[in-house]
Amino acid sequence: MGNTVGGVGVLDKAVDVLDALETRPLSLSELVAATGLPRATAHRLATALERHGLVRRDGDGRFILGTRLLALGQAAAETWPLASAAAVPLATLRDETGESVQLFVRDGEARVCIAALQSLHGLRTIVPLGARLPLSAGSAARVLTSNESQSVEWIESVGEREAGVASVSAPVCDGAGRIVAAVSVSGPIERTSREPGKRYGDFVVAAAHQIEVIAGLRGASA
Repeated sequence: MGNTVGGVGVLDKAVDVLDALETRPLSLSELVAATGLPRATAHRLATALERHGLVRRDGDGRFILGTRLLALGQAAAETWPLASAAAVPLATLRDETGESVQLFVRDGEARVCIAALQSLHGLRTIVPLGARLPLSAGSAARVLTSNESQSVEWIESVGEREAGVASVSAPVCDGAGRIVAAVSVSGPIERTSREPGKRYGDFVVAAAHQIEVIAGLRGASA
């Protein structure tokens, strides 16, 4: 039985197209190679997504993620109470450190950025809102996979997930001590140094505690 537009199978394939475009623009041939879909199917799905604003074309005619996803990503992030609670603490953290800041939550075997503010420096790290990153590398990944029985104040990483970038992350915990998110500050090693925890650890921990209080996870004196 063949797939028809609107079927669950077609939806799965449409998501495959969006997943393939997550990292870079792709020509139709590259999209076919990335998804394993027949050329006609890949073209049909990509152009259908284009009509809905979920996919667009760049100057070279390659398929790229559409601008409608920006609004959807923002709306999705706002459904997370933690994202709203993090707004002021993240702004303070960026001002204190001068670097880019993020809030990550675990989603299966990945971590997802549900709030982010970029550094005002020209040279900076950029983690887009909604970005899915692996749990295998980076300070936030190690916070989210850490043993909650351990007293983790902050964790740093240097060139671990991306060459030339260092980060420091601290856990956001609920009243039972369960880690529910990770606050991070990240930037180029030339500014953060190879010991970013010494420079930013206290600021990141303070931001995590502020989020806990604002979100009602812990009392102000916790």
